[in-house]
Amino acid sequence: MSTENEGTAVPSAPSVPPVPVAAPDGTPASASGGLPQDQRYPDQPGRSSEPGGAGGFGGTAQGSPPAQPPSVPPSGPGQGSEPTTPLPGAVPAYYPGSTGSTGSAPDAGWPPPPPPAQPSYGGGGGGWGEPPASGPKPSRKRPGGLIAAVLAAALVAGVVGGGIGYWAADRNDDSVGGGSTTVSAADAPALKREAGSTAAVAGKALPSVVTITAQAQGGDGGTGTGFVYDKQGHILTNNHVVASAADGGDLTATFSNGKEYGAEVVGRAEGYDVAVLKLKDPPSGLKPLALGNSDKVAVGDSTIAIGAPFGLSNTVTTGIISAKNRPVASGDGSSDKNSYMSALQTDASINPGNSGGPLLDARGAVIGMNSAIQPSGGGGGGGGGGQSGSIGLGFAIPINQAKNVAEQLIKTGQPVYPVIGATVSMAEGGDGATISGDGGGGTPAVTPDGPAAKAGLKSGDVITKFNDVPIDSGPTLISEIWTHKPGDKIKITYTRDGKESQVEVTLGERKGDSQ
Repeated sequence: MSTENEGTAVPSAPSVPPVPVAAPDGTPASASGGLPQDQRYPDQPGRSSEPGGAGGFGGTAQGSPPAQPPSVPPSGPGQGSEPTTPLPGAVPAYYPGSTGSTGSAPDAGWPPPPPPAQPSYGGGGGGWGEPPASGPKPSRKRPGGLIAAVLAAALVAGVVGGGIGYWAADRNDDSVGGGSTTVSAADAPALKREAGSTAAVAGKALPSVVTITAQAQGGDGGTGTGFVYDKQGHILTNNHVVASAADGGDLTATFSNGKEYGAEVVGRAEGYDVAVLKLKDPPSGLKPLALGNSDKVAVGDSTIAIGAPFGLSNTVTTGIISAKNRPVASGDGSSDKNSYMSALQTDASINPGNSGGPLLDARGAVIGMNSAIQPSGGGGGGGGGGQSGSIGLGFAIPINQAKNVAEQLIKTGQPVYPVIGATVSMAEGGDGATISGDGGGGTPAVTPDGPAAKAGLKSGDVITKFNDVPIDSGPTLISEIWTHKPGDKIKITYTRDGKESQVEVTLGERKGDSQ
């Protein structure tokens, strides 16, 4: 869609200047104018997810005609209409290739030069600065004394009006310097930012957000984001931000004031895409970000994302919650070890480098951890220019889930996953999550004496609901399971041989990422 901006054309001047009936009172006239498997991590190469018008100029003043009317000067050459020069229409922002219509423009000589001390307002002269043409007196007396008197009055009025106009302009030049009428910003009222404004929220949160630089032993690395989790110096971020440096690499956390601190990995959960770091020499006075309740988030709520997109640290973007419980499977594209989340979807701009950063609500509480993006078609692959930017589809791990994982990592160093004890097909889209025929490697699809087996589930059963959440695929089922804890009791709706049934399953657990 393109925009148009039409200018207002300057009317053509009459061929002969009109003769005023009387010099009018007045002042100068004013001018006028007119979500699938290809979600990608947003910060690592190759990762799969991530407003003229023209106006007139004039001035008149009263004058009195002389006692004897002067001789009427012969009419000089009249001003003719001049062609107008079209101006291009306004260039539409962010609409490449679109064109705007052009509008009419003022005369080519516009603006006119400054008026002389005695402009020819009442004469037949051609233009500014040209005195009335002189000529021989008429051979016979014309019956036009009134007209001549009016002309003389107009001439006097022109001289007086022009003089005043020039004097005012000259005074303006002397008073403000160079003719500028710009008002100093110091004269404007002080800008007040409300406590709940984006600026206020960001200003409070930024000191608790860090830019993480991960350097692998081989020299490869990347940049992501994290935030202060507690006063002991724990930093919460994504697993894929620190994975390259987790084994013998270097990790650095840089605060918004520019101070850098070394960090080490406390624990990582690949399936959740959550990691916890610890500052090696944490500064005193650390302020953890307040954690909100992601279960209470509503679609349409305002969001604020903070991160380091493409290495630009301390970047703040805003948006809303676009959707909740969005099943997302994301990974690095190099293996089948993906992470799964029942994500908060936001249109706040999230780009490579935002991963691990906080997604805040309007109060400044963390409601999610930015983790993945949906790239535009063909984007996100390879290195360098292959990375895709934000298209308004960003996904964050709900903070309730991230908090549970973080606490487990801080406590034991390894993640704990809730499970149903059954292997399901990972095909996307469909009527549900089908329990596979086998579990791979010769193991049964339904773990003997596991949660699913105890509930009576079998291979071939199609799980269609997890509690009241519709299930359309295996990834969706896993995303929902991992929002819970081991020991939670869940109602599962499934179909077998065309018949729908419902059972209660008590979730089991699996420790670590090795299985």
